[in-house]
Amino acid sequence: MTQIYDRVALIGLGLIASSMFWAIKRAGLAGEVTGYARSEATRETARRIGLCDRVCDTAQEAVEDADLVVLCVPVGAMGAVAGDIAPVLKPGATVSDVGSVKRHVIKAVSQHIPDGVHFIPAHPLAGTEHSGPEAGFAELFDNRWCLLVPVEGSDIGAIAQLRAFWEGMGSNVDEMDADHHDLVLAVTSHAPHLIAYTMVGVADDLRRVTDTEVIKYSAAGFRDFTRIAASDPTMWRDVFLTNKDATLEILGRFTEELFALQRAIRTGDGEQLFDYFTRTRAIRRGIIDAGQDTDAPDFGRGKTST
Repeated sequence: MTQIYDRVALIGLGLIASSMFWAIKRAGLAGEVTGYARSEATRETARRIGLCDRVCDTAQEAVEDADLVVLCVPVGAMGAVAGDIAPVLKPGATVSDVGSVKRHVIKAVSQHIPDGVHFIPAHPLAGTEHSGPEAGFAELFDNRWCLLVPVEGSDIGAIAQLRAFWEGMGSNVDEMDADHHDLVLAVTSHAPHLIAYTMVGVADDLRRVTDTEVIKYSAAGFRDFTRIAASDPTMWRDVFLTNKDATLEILGRFTEELFALQRAIRTGDGEQLFDYFTRTRAIRRGIIDAGQDTDAPDFGRGKTST
């Protein structure tokens, strides 16, 4: 693979940044990768495992002379980080991110981007329930989508370069405007996570069911809820606070559907239930056919899978 950038800076060294580093190295996409994390313990872990060619003690040091800067911090922190690094950004550099919300990030970050620096938000649709620098692996983005969300006036050449970079890490790449992105992700990610958190919380509140029984007899459905609900709490707190309009809209639709199913169960309307489950089952088949999951037992997640 051809080198895309001379120097890439990763700000925030969790699962996504760690996976980006290993994917960059796998494909030879950058001459050097620098990194920074706010926590000294995280920086020391990154150094110990060889994450990044150089781990810096300040964000400004990490982005100095970088051709691409990727903000891999929770969306609620991106504005402050952008303000911190703005004075030392290299003219002609590209600033991007990996946040799950785009309208808020654009508003928070754009105001800090100096003239002559490109800002191209992005969102890789990939992850696991694990977090931290040791959770990353090079294959995380393989055959997963990364959405680029260019802002008004984004440089075409810089967009093409960032697209080639994500494709080099294994991603399929598409472009989407910010508002549509936030609505789509409210459907496919944000609302499902909130529902998963709620279902696990309900199980925890049911004192009739002991903790041992919840763990011991977890069927596939509840087990997958717990996998989703194990995601990073800081990240998801910020997601819901910064994409609340779209999430609340989808939750309203969900509540309407749930009431309809509740009514069907109460009235014994088996035909409605069967038709509904048949229609929704087709969505699962579509995801498998699109190569975004597997039809293997337990959805490909065995006992030792992470």
